[in-house]
Amino acid sequence: MSNELRLILFDVDGTLADSQGAITSAMTAAFEGAGLEPPTQAAILSIVGLSLPQAMATLAPDLDETVQATLVAVYKSAYKSARLAAGAGHSPLYPGAAEVLAELNAVPEYLLGVATGKSQRGLDALIAAHDLNCFVTRQSADHHPSKPHPSMVLQAMADTGVAPEHTVMIGDTSFDIDMGRAAGVHTIAVNWGFHPTERLGADHIVRSFAELAPLLQDIWKA
Repeated sequence: MSNELRLILFDVDGTLADSQGAITSAMTAAFEGAGLEPPTQAAILSIVGLSLPQAMATLAPDLDETVQATLVAVYKSAYKSARLAAGAGHSPLYPGAAEVLAELNAVPEYLLGVATGKSQRGLDALIAAHDLNCFVTRQSADHHPSKPHPSMVLQAMADTGVAPEHTVMIGDTSFDIDMGRAAGVHTIAVNWGFHPTERLGADHIVRSFAELAPLLQDIWKA
């Protein structure tokens, strides 16, 4: 591998953090608070990765935008309250996540970043809770169109000056992989997240964090 910089972008929910319980609980609270039947867990997990307004429109397409906006606000409140109560345990990192981030961050040519459907506040809180100070670019839903629009990846590359061929997007949903593909970067799907891996069409699949560093070396071996 040459000494040119490489950019490694991670999705958060379902890729680095096991937030399934936190998301499902907050979404259920939002719908029940409005007197509505909550979506199934499978339906809720299917929209993880979308920005909240798009997620709510997908889950409740028959409701008008005012009601959808109320559901978004209640979801945010419920999620924040649970996070403040539980701390780092609210969205624990998957086994091996912290270790692989430290390993990759130690490589001089590697720059790490995140591209997430979380709000900036939620992202910053998760990073602080787990002491993840390795990300040089943090792209969140507050500042971009929802995934799979490529805006987050394009901005991360602009921030770091790294070209598409030297950038990889790592995620667990079709929204992550489609976003990476739209931005012209390498894509890696993890198989422990919220969407069935075989349906994502990623360039590569990893089944554990231990497989990630060798795969990146192989991608960029030229």
